[in-house]
Amino acid sequence: MRRILRALFRHSPCDTAMHSLGHQIIAEFYHCNSSHLNDVDYIRQIMVEASEQAGATIVTETFHHFSPHGVSGAVIIAESHLSIHTWPEYGYAAVDLFTCGDSVSSETAFNHLRDKLESGQVSTMEMHRGQVDMMQSNGRPVTHKPELKAV
Repeated sequence: MRRILRALFRHSPCDTAMHSLGHQIIAEFYHCNSSHLNDVDYIRQIMVEASEQAGATIVTETFHHFSPHGVSGAVIIAESHLSIHTWPEYGYAAVDLFTCGDSVSSETAFNHLRDKLESGQVSTMEMHRGQVDMMQSNGRPVTHKPELKAV
């Protein structure tokens, strides 16, 4: 079923039409390495690595360690964002990977984070954001970053 849905919403090499502006993976990582989840430097490192491996253009990043435990952070990318919130006391991390266009692989970022957090169980939900057929485009093709005409 997942393959069928992906075929409906993401274009294939022979289909030049874009069907959505963005792809979002909302992931819940369970049974993770608790010491990793409480290490702000480690979380920052793996989130930046995930962004780079996915082919994203990093704009900025911010991470915060909470007392007594837990980390929240985000990597803002030109193509949207990757964010994480951790609960080391439960071995749990909530992750949001939102990418726009076709040049970034949110799946690559997901796989990297799953492996680096040493997650024993995962739950995900995928969404395709900005359904092209619902937009007003004045008859022009919808693209991720349309060229703006100078005024």
